[in-house]
Formats: sequence, C-alpha cells, structure tokens
Amino acid sequence: MFTDPVKNLRAFGFRENMIVADLGAGTGFYTIPAAFMVSGGKVYAVEIQKDFLQTITNKIKEAHLDNVECLCGDVEKIGGTKIADNVIDAVIASNLLLQIENKDKFIEEIKRILKVDGRVLLIDKDPKSFLHKNSDKLGKCVSKEDIKKVFEGKGFSCELDIDAGEHHYGIILRKL
Repeated sequence: MFTDPVKNLRAFGFRENMIVADLGAGTGFYTIPAAFMVSGGKVYAVEIQKDFLQTITNKIKEAHLDNVECLCGDVEKIGGTKIADNVIDAVIASNLLLQIENKDKFIEEIKRILKVDGRVLLIDKDPKSFLHKNSDKLGKCVSKEDIKKVFEGKGFSCELDIDAGEHHYGIILRKL
C-alpha cells in the first residue's frame, strides 16, 4: 500500500462529531475509515463518477454505516459539491491534483464549504518519488511547496506536514 488512509486520518485528528467532506472520494478509500472515526458526525462523499458512488454505497451498506451521504458533484465548480456554505469541519482531498484542471476553483469550493478554522487534509503524489518520475502525467504533478503557496494565496495557512507514505506528501491546512 502506498499510503495508509487510517494513519493519515489519525495524523489529522478527526473527532467523533465532525462533519467531513471527502472530495473526489473515488471508491471510498478515505470515506469509509473517516465515517468510523466520526461516528457521531457525518461524511459527504463527493464524486463525479456515478460508478464510484455506487461502489461507496455498497461499502457503506456492508459496513452498516449510517453517517455517509454520497453526492454526485464537481469539485472544480463553485457550488459543484452541492454542500452548503460554511458547514464542513474537515475536507479530505486525496490524489486529486493530477486530475484538477482548475485548482483555483477547487480551492475556492473548499473554502466555501469549510467553516472558519476548518481544516483540509491534502494527500497527493510526490513528483519527487521514483514512481512518478517516469509517468506521462509527471507534468501535472504539483509539488508540496507549490500547492502550499496556492492555498496560502487563497486564505489558508499550512498547519502541519505529515508523513503520508513513501510516494505521497501530506499537508494539513487551515482556513483563516
């Protein structure tokens, strides 16, 4: 396994009653463990691919979870997540930056849904990793330093770097 979602979520410090948005949730790699950690709260799994949402729905049923809501949404549009303004305590954004064309709109949407002092757990591929150096998508990889600058320019502060595995980097950011 290249990155461990439970380890990364623990480093973030999820609390039982948090309201969380897993943006670009994929097949629920972070959604399901986050739902267990915020058992008295809620997780919104936002994904644009309906097949992935069905996979998450199946996993939710298998795990007997009742605190996850799946939303078909576009994280690169303001309002695209279909989540109200200022309601989210924590955003999870894992392995999305390669796919995000409009990073400014992506960050603006995160800022819109987060409460003041809300936090972001950003996990992404490290372009310095040998696994990614030969990738045809290397040009789309965003370094930790560059993405920090973009977030900071949009009203976030970098709280902490976390060890997200050998081939990934992890950053915890706070909305100011």
